[in-house]
This record gives sequence, structure tokens and C-alpha cells, in this order.
Amino acid sequence: MYSVLHPEKLGNKLNFTSNTKRVRDVRRTLRPLREVWMKVGLEKLESHEGVVVKALLDSGATGLFMDTAFAKEKGFRMEKMKKPLLVKNMDRSVNIGGAITHQVECNMFFKGHIERVRMDVCNLGKTKVILGMP
Repeated sequence: MYSVLHPEKLGNKLNFTSNTKRVRDVRRTLRPLREVWMKVGLEKLESHEGVVVKALLDSGATGLFMDTAFAKEKGFRMEKMKKPLLVKNMDRSVNIGGAITHQVECNMFFKGHIERVRMDVCNLGKTKVILGMP
């Protein structure tokens, strides 16, 4: 949500003359007003078995993520990483699930687009998949 605040409406004691340019103070909220969810298909590379999942589209996320419990429940093959990655939440706190130690490689489908992706596996809580900007 954006709001334009006019100083004269806030009770500021500024003297605006016709020759003075007005300055706008633009502010935005830190929390988004809505979330963007999209249904994507994920295909396991070994069995070509497909799963449809509701994924959170998050331009603030630094990669593609899959929830650990979801990956295990659906039988995705998890590959151990050479070096674990520290996971931080939005509020910069360390994720309770610990470091990322595994990845899942799969095909992702969305409205006719197919792409092979590698997702980091970590604790996402109620969210199954997060699509960020790697």
C-alpha cells in the first residue's frame, strides 16, 4: 500500500508559496497486502510421476525451496549437498529447521512452460514450495 502525504495536511508549519515546489513523502508498508500463489506441476526425474502443488511466488526469496516434509511425503529424491547452507527467515532469524543439506532436482510445469529446476530442501512450515529469484 502506498500513501502520499502532503505536509500541509499533517499540520506542519511550513510556509508554501506559489513559487515553492511541493515535496511528496512516499512510504510503503513492509508487509505485502496479498500473496501470490500459483499451481505448478512437479515431475520426479526418475519415475516421471507428477505432483501438483500450490507454490508461493516470492520475489524476495533468494532461490527455489521445497519443504522437507513435503519432499519426503511425495517421495522426491533428495541429493546431499557438498556444503550446507545457512537458512535465514524474513526477519533475519535462523530457521528452526537448521541448515539446507539437501536439494531436489525435478521438472516444473506451468501453463505450457517446462523447466528443470533444482530446489533447496528446508523447513517451510505450512508452505510446500516457494518460487523466488535464484
